[in-house]
Amino acid sequence: MSDMADPDKTTGWRGSRELWLDAARAALLDTGVDAVKIQPLATRLQIARTSFYWFFKDRGALLDALLADWEAKNTGAFVDACSAYAETVAEAVLNLIVVFYDDALFEPRLDFAVRGWAHQSDDVAARVHRADETRLAAIRAMFERFGFDSEEADVRARTVYLTQIGYISMQVDEPLAERVPRAPRYVKTFSGQAPTAGELARFHARIGYEAPKT
Repeated sequence: MSDMADPDKTTGWRGSRELWLDAARAALLDTGVDAVKIQPLATRLQIARTSFYWFFKDRGALLDALLADWEAKNTGAFVDACSAYAETVAEAVLNLIVVFYDDALFEPRLDFAVRGWAHQSDDVAARVHRADETRLAAIRAMFERFGFDSEEADVRARTVYLTQIGYISMQVDEPLAERVPRAPRYVKTFSGQAPTAGELARFHARIGYEAPKT
């Protein structure tokens, strides 16, 4: 039986597809897309360069995989949050805000890196544009679900989304104790409705925040 047919040869000394992809993502985050090259990644992983070709056809295939992962994770997080169950529009906005606080759901640094990459590639810029439109459409649909007309929903969606993109673009890094207390006012600004105490308590629990005793 040839090595290509042997499932044991897809891991171990050859590494794995996930290992190469994780190394590529780390290089993208640390330095930018120009650092995502096969030999430097092989050196970083201490694996032979030839093992790369068991998992990817070429560097272009690796870059495509990076973008696919970014779309699945970061854009997927918006779509999932906007379609999550909520009894009120305030609770729906809190569901979305959770995404902004949880790197396991959405990686701001990855979004920032991909947007930087888009300045070097028209194809990547087009994918970023499509991702932005998908995210905005999900937020618009969320507001429409709670009775806002299409124009009002669009403006509110843009207010939510462009605020978050501003945080990413400015690389804002605030402690939870500083950022979370603003959340109720953001919710009221975005939706026109203040969250209830119960909605805020559930939001705090989801992001692991303990409100100070009053």
